[in-house]
Amino acid sequence: MLITIPDVLNKEELAVVHNYFSQANFVEGKLSAGSEAIDVKNNLEMRMSDQHMDQLNNLVMGRLVQHPAYLSAAMPAKIAVPFYAKYSEGMQYGKHIDDPIMGPPGQRYRTDLSITVFLNSPENYDGGELVVETAFGEQIVKLDAGNAIMYPSGSTHRVAEVTRGERIVAVTWVQSMVRDPAQRELLYRLSQARELLLAKSKGEQETELVSNAYINLMRMWSDI
Repeated sequence: MLITIPDVLNKEELAVVHNYFSQANFVEGKLSAGSEAIDVKNNLEMRMSDQHMDQLNNLVMGRLVQHPAYLSAAMPAKIAVPFYAKYSEGMQYGKHIDDPIMGPPGQRYRTDLSITVFLNSPENYDGGELVVETAFGEQIVKLDAGNAIMYPSGSTHRVAEVTRGERIVAVTWVQSMVRDPAQRELLYRLSQARELLLAKSKGEQETELVSNAYINLMRMWSDI
């Protein structure tokens, strides 16, 4: 299941992000790659010790983790510190799946979901699409600046070669309270129905039945 998370950042916030990017130090993205991805990864990533990292995280992650679409679809237990990446002309990230476990010792987390936050306009670069393999074929994603896409970390995906301009993104990973992706999708769909009923028919029997089913399925399936 691919979920678009719209309007994570507005124009003013994106301008702040671009200012931080213009001052930051970048290193080869291969330095953060796993044993398989290292052979297909060709990008640049902001140095984790960069002085602007905390400010970026406060802005980008602060907005993301409060977004209702993220909360209802991810059902997050943990979220990783993101990587801020840029792809210049000729750069790409070949086919790979994300490592199942990430994080330093003592702070490990399971990667159930991956999130890419697009930080500049698609008009600023050619190529650079995120391509995710699904049961329905390849899904090609290239969103407006400030929007994000969430997709299963276990899916094969890639970033197409940038042929003009520069692509800048933030990438992070989520451990969900609900490990099973089919259960997570059912809960997400049920939560959407529940929110509609609460808005239109609060206090009605059908609303109570759907709400109780959602709450008790979350209790049954949650790892927490």
